Amino acid sequence: MEEGGVLQTIRSPMRIAMDTEEGSNNQVKSEENNHSIDVAIDKDSTDSLESETSWFTAKRLLLLFCVINLITYLDRGAIASTGVNGVPENCNPNGVCSRGTGLQGEFNLNNAEDGILSSAFMVGLLLASPIFASLAKSINPFRLIAVGLSVWTSAAVGCGFSIGFWTITGCRMLVGVGEASFISLAAPFIDDNAPVSQRSAWLGIFYMCIPTGVALGYVYGGLVGDAFGWRHAFFGEAILMVPFVILCFVMKPVQLKGFSHDKDVSGSSNEKVTDHKSGNSSGLSNFFHDVNALLHEKIYVVNVLGYISYNFVIGAYSYWGPKAGYSIYNMSNADMLFGGITIVGGIVGTLGGGFVLDHLNSTIPNAFKLLSTATFLGAVFCFSAFCFKDMNVFVVLFLIGEILVFATQGPVNFVSIHSVKPRLRPLSMAMSTVAIHIFGDVPSSPLVGIMQDKLENWRKSALILSSVLFLAAGIWFIGVFLGGAVSYDEDDERPESNTEQSNTTAKMAAASSEP
Repeated sequence: MEEGGVLQTIRSPMRIAMDTEEGSNNQVKSEENNHSIDVAIDKDSTDSLESETSWFTAKRLLLLFCVINLITYLDRGAIASTGVNGVPENCNPNGVCSRGTGLQGEFNLNNAEDGILSSAFMVGLLLASPIFASLAKSINPFRLIAVGLSVWTSAAVGCGFSIGFWTITGCRMLVGVGEASFISLAAPFIDDNAPVSQRSAWLGIFYMCIPTGVALGYVYGGLVGDAFGWRHAFFGEAILMVPFVILCFVMKPVQLKGFSHDKDVSGSSNEKVTDHKSGNSSGLSNFFHDVNALLHEKIYVVNVLGYISYNFVIGAYSYWGPKAGYSIYNMSNADMLFGGITIVGGIVGTLGGGFVLDHLNSTIPNAFKLLSTATFLGAVFCFSAFCFKDMNVFVVLFLIGEILVFATQGPVNFVSIHSVKPRLRPLSMAMSTVAIHIFGDVPSSPLVGIMQDKLENWRKSALILSSVLFLAAGIWFIGVFLGGAVSYDEDDERPESNTEQSNTTAKMAAASSEP
């Protein structure tokens, strides 16, 4: 007994040491496993995407969405082109009339009706965007995009068969409904599947398709409308979209982070179950609950406020820019010149902004720094451009300003996605779209028109409009100070700063080392 006690006493420290070493090894293995998981998440998500689908990879998904985005914005450019939109019938004082062309000529539309027609899609877009974002909770978002694109294609065909102002106006509204599903859901999909180190660049590539699509629409509408008639331009759009509609329906749907329709997701499905038990599961109440949650995200709200100010200027530039340029600098080709500046500035700026943010490290504070800096410098160049009387100086300065201003597209959408919980990302994109249009470009054009009627000086009007960009830069600058590098974890949807994550790791390590 005595000898056994001695042996036991000798063995005890050895066993403790062995247990400690074994526990340390287990901890190292666990940390290695966790590191491997983190690396797998941070790498290109192509592998995870391929495991869920038979055809899609991350890059193929990006390509698919970019082509769809090009086609939808090609429609925007086509309906504004001279080959499709046309001109109304014109009669000289002698009573000799020249036949109208395009939509205006065939339906005998005045300028007011033509203006309504060009923006009618906005009604469907603004009404349907929140609806599609809310439906994403119960229906796979990828399938919702397929349904929306089906509506878009049918509406494009309807535009081609329209028989008057009201029929084509209704079809244009449905075009906006179809587009709403894509606008509110595509960006979260791209962000989910992009390599972590290239998220902003991928978003920049996606949003680069907007000015490119509009520019292609001008050319496409002019060529097809002049050669075959304006109706065939809409038929051609529909034909271009059909393969992508079929693809989105037949392929196995891609899942969106924060959403699961066959198992509970922390923070989303569990909330839905709770709502069902309490009897308060109406879609409308859930929608308002989610909107309220968005309004309590200070970073998101500040980002959208800056985006509204920014879009106020960009919308007025696109509408009044050629007229102001013609008046100030006597440009004979103002449409082509401003169109070219917008295309070059849009492509270079949008791509550049995304790549720069990735180079800086894609965090919300860095995104706000880039947003405020690029917008401030862009405002300086745009404001200065209108101060010079020489047209060549104006073109150079305004082009630089447009490149800097468009550099915000990737970062601003990055913040909209990552400042909210994963389950709210489709709604955050939808409500951002609604806000920047309702409070931004929709009222800006008529307000600038009223200001011009009072001032009767396009240079002063352009300078006052350009100064609003300084407001946008100031609002985004506030976002830099709204917190550290906060982001939402895709699994538990709890925001953790880098400091908090370090503290949590330290506490876990300390706990595991205790006997």
